[in-house]
Amino acid sequence: MSETPDILRVNQLRISFQLQRGALDVVRGVSFRVPLGKTVALVGESGSGKTVISQAIMGLLPKAGSISGGQILFDDPLKVDGGEPVDIARLPRDGREIRHLRGGRIGMIFQEPMSSLSPVHTIGNQIEEALRLHRPIKAGEGRSITEAMLEMVGFKNPHRAYRQYAFELSGGLRQRAMLAMALICHPALLIADEPTTALDVTIQAQVLNLMRSLQSDLGMSILLITHDLGVVANMADEVVVIYHGEIMEAGSANDIFRHPQHPYLKALLAALPHFDMKPGERLTALRDTSGDLAPVMTSRRQTLAEQTSTAQPSTPILAVNNLRKTYPGKRSGILGKRAERVVAVSDVSFEIKRGECLGLVGESGSGKTSIGKLIMRAIKADSGSVVFNNGSGPVDVLALHGPAGRRFRTAIQMIFQDPVSSLSPRMTVLNIIREPLEIHNQGSPSEQTARVADLMSAVGLDRRFLNRYPHSFSGGQRQRIGIARALALDPELIICDEPVSALDVSVQAQVLNLLKDLQRELGLTYLFISHNLAVVDYIAQRIAVLANGRIVEIAPRGVLFRSPAHSYTQALLKAVPFPDLDHPLDFTSVALRGASNPKNWAPQFQDEGDPASLTPIDLGQGHIVLARATIDRKELVA
Repeated sequence: MSETPDILRVNQLRISFQLQRGALDVVRGVSFRVPLGKTVALVGESGSGKTVISQAIMGLLPKAGSISGGQILFDDPLKVDGGEPVDIARLPRDGREIRHLRGGRIGMIFQEPMSSLSPVHTIGNQIEEALRLHRPIKAGEGRSITEAMLEMVGFKNPHRAYRQYAFELSGGLRQRAMLAMALICHPALLIADEPTTALDVTIQAQVLNLMRSLQSDLGMSILLITHDLGVVANMADEVVVIYHGEIMEAGSANDIFRHPQHPYLKALLAALPHFDMKPGERLTALRDTSGDLAPVMTSRRQTLAEQTSTAQPSTPILAVNNLRKTYPGKRSGILGKRAERVVAVSDVSFEIKRGECLGLVGESGSGKTSIGKLIMRAIKADSGSVVFNNGSGPVDVLALHGPAGRRFRTAIQMIFQDPVSSLSPRMTVLNIIREPLEIHNQGSPSEQTARVADLMSAVGLDRRFLNRYPHSFSGGQRQRIGIARALALDPELIICDEPVSALDVSVQAQVLNLLKDLQRELGLTYLFISHNLAVVDYIAQRIAVLANGRIVEIAPRGVLFRSPAHSYTQALLKAVPFPDLDHPLDFTSVALRGASNPKNWAPQFQDEGDPASLTPIDLGQGHIVLARATIDRKELVA
């Protein structure tokens, strides 16, 4: 540990929540420090107490929560000489002193910017409000100071951004707005609670680089709360590992990553997917939640036997050709002219072989989810074709209507990104998983109940939980319920739309291992949509890279990550934070001004306004890249 003076010292902190059955201790004797001008990472799984500790520091504990012991000493660098540190744990919950510190001397970035930003106030109004509450400013100064801060955090047009609402901004820009709000008063300490959890790797790199540069400019300290050890390795000076409200291990980043001692920390590191995993190597989940697939295998074996006897090995189970989808442009004002149509999916073509997992990667807004919805017929395509062939003959998915379309829906199912919003809070788990069986009239009520119980066992959940509601399950368990629902109709193809993006690394390992087991044992085929390249590398056999609605590169996983050809793919790989101190993220070389902007690509990948000038070029070994037809193949390989 360094001898730098501390801006924050947490000593033997205890936090409890008052429940009907009595007090529950959620933080038990936690002690750590945040040195002046340094970054300390608080690492742990969901439920470990990370966010509760941050709420206690900010004086924002829920009414049921209280500090039952310990100290939270904040030593403000701007305090009067000789003044003692403030013990936040002893301040009145809504007193004048804590209101002065909160938002003024201690800023906070919350995990979900969409729920933290007001939908009825502009971004500028919200940021300026924080400024007026904590700093005396003259009339008319607020807007100019706010716009200056918006420019500092990376808004290209701060004057326009001031007037925008949260729903008009992308995830990365909303997080920048949260950062501007937290920094507008130049706090001495910034608490960042999972600031990059749901962001793409390139946007994440932008936000992390921005935090580093602002920390240097403003001289502030950062308490970084996260479960992403890749972010920790690239940001933290010191690391504190917490589990169930207790500190398991603490030390410098060098000690934590090079010489981990506690079994929990070693397990967290082993649960991370990484690019140099050997074929067949599995992630090490912290808890064994393997499912019992035997009950659901009987009917599946019969289905597989029938299809295998008629299917041609070379025939793909799904063939997508020249798929296109556009949306109407936004109208300027009530009666204003509508902007040009937005192209979400443009001339997309790919195939998925039986039993294969094809990964589809790209930034938010690249068209990944739209492609999944087009295949599912959740939205209507403008043009193109989707041909499904499970051995019974080709089926034109986009041309299906009426009873034929209804019957086809059992062949393709979907696992959604957010297990909270995709499960009805008013239905029990039994009814959620049984609903597809009821809609398609498969089996009697007793047979449906038995099928649901078997599916619960298959995804590693106790059959006794069938009458519970989704709110009583953890995030990983809710995602398993979503997987069970997707398996209910015995589908051939499952579209996995960011199924682990919101999960902790340990729970992510469980879900990924489960999906691999299901694929192997049940002969399933996956289209796996994600922005996490390491996750896609672990689960997919081939990977397609999507940018601006077009597939710019597709190849087997080993070929793609070993020798990426397209500028966009290279930028994505450079932006991945590794949990390895020997492979730091090079912030200066990452395309921080827009990896998906064709102007930042090499000339051979730019269409110069004519999309038809780009064509798929075969580089061998199943490696295809979208480039100018006039370019020599040797230049692309090099």
